[in-house]
Amino acid sequence: MNSYIQALISLYSQHTDVKYAEWSKNYLRNQFVFLGIRTPIRRTLTKQFLKEHGLPPKDKLEDVILILWNLPEREYQKAALDILEKAKKNLCPDDMPWLATLIISKSWWDTVDVLSPHLMGYMFSTYPKLIPQYSEQWIEDENIWLQRAAILYQLYYKDETDEKLLFRYILRRATSDEFFVQKAIGWVLREYAKTRPSSVKLFVSQHRLKPLSKREALKHLSQRH
Repeated sequence: MNSYIQALISLYSQHTDVKYAEWSKNYLRNQFVFLGIRTPIRRTLTKQFLKEHGLPPKDKLEDVILILWNLPEREYQKAALDILEKAKKNLCPDDMPWLATLIISKSWWDTVDVLSPHLMGYMFSTYPKLIPQYSEQWIEDENIWLQRAAILYQLYYKDETDEKLLFRYILRRATSDEFFVQKAIGWVLREYAKTRPSSVKLFVSQHRLKPLSKREALKHLSQRH
């Protein structure tokens, strides 16, 4: 698949922006380097690329994603996520070991917040038997990005949310001092409150959450009432 990857690199390289690359690098706390392609432009380019070259064949998908993930510029990890979103219906439980490594490789909110609700959310909904092996282990792991992924994978489940499991995960990490864990708790509760406001209000009133988590959880509820 070298020609496939090279074609994408060639396309992206034609749209670099040094100033925006520097801004992006600063925005993500100097952890990654960038080509400087704004998100709407990158998505248009990826759409164009996929129209011309198609998705990788199933037996090459892992290789393509991992090669993109290992390239230095952050836009290539985003391209990998765009491709995975299009290809996710071709994924099966056997793909979970390598998919899970993406959470703990080059980790930051900009990748984990796509991987968890969009990709892992799909996998756990489609293959619930994966939950004990993965999200149940992630919430117990010391890696904060695995914890965040476990909390956020049900973010857009709405009526399909396993409330008991969600609340259990939240309580397991409710005392965390990590900003990204506290924020995840508040975010998932705020989103779930759109579906079950009374459940969220009751949960927040009955349990001690960090101020950030509580504030985020009740943000829209307090505006309504």
